[in-house]
Amino acid sequence: MTSKRIAGIALLAAFLIVLGLQPGSATVQQKGKTRSATTKQLMRGLVAPNCGALKKALAAGDAEKATLYAALLNEAGHILMADGRCPSGDWKSGAETLQGCSKVILAKLKENDVEGAQSAFTALTKGCGACHTAHKKK
Repeated sequence: MTSKRIAGIALLAAFLIVLGLQPGSATVQQKGKTRSATTKQLMRGLVAPNCGALKKALAAGDAEKATLYAALLNEAGHILMADGRCPSGDWKSGAETLQGCSKVILAKLKENDVEGAQSAFTALTKGCGACHTAHKKK
C-alpha cells in the first residue's frame, strides 16, 4: 500500500472517529436544536465522503468534480455551525477553516491552479484535524 493511500485512509478515519462520535463527550453536540441530522451523520454522510472525493479529484486534476466536492464541503462548514451545533471555539474555528479553505479551493480551481487548490486542501484537513483533536473522547 502506498504512503499516499495510507494517508488518505488515515484522513478519512479521522473524520469518522472524532467530532461527535463519542456519546459521552460533554462538549460535542449530537444534533442541532431543530434539525434531525446528527453530527455523526453529517460527518459520515457529507464531510468524510466529500473530503475523500475532493482529494482524489485534485490528485486526478479533475477540476469539475473537485469544484463540486469543495462546494459541498463549504456548505458543510455552514451546517456544522447552524442550529446550535457549535459547542466551542475549537469547533467554530474548525468550521470556519472548512468554509474558508473550501472557498480558496474553489477560487484556485476557477483560476485553473490545481497546485494552489491542493495547498488549500492541505490547510483544510489540518483545520479539521485540530477540531477533531479538541473533541476526542478523553
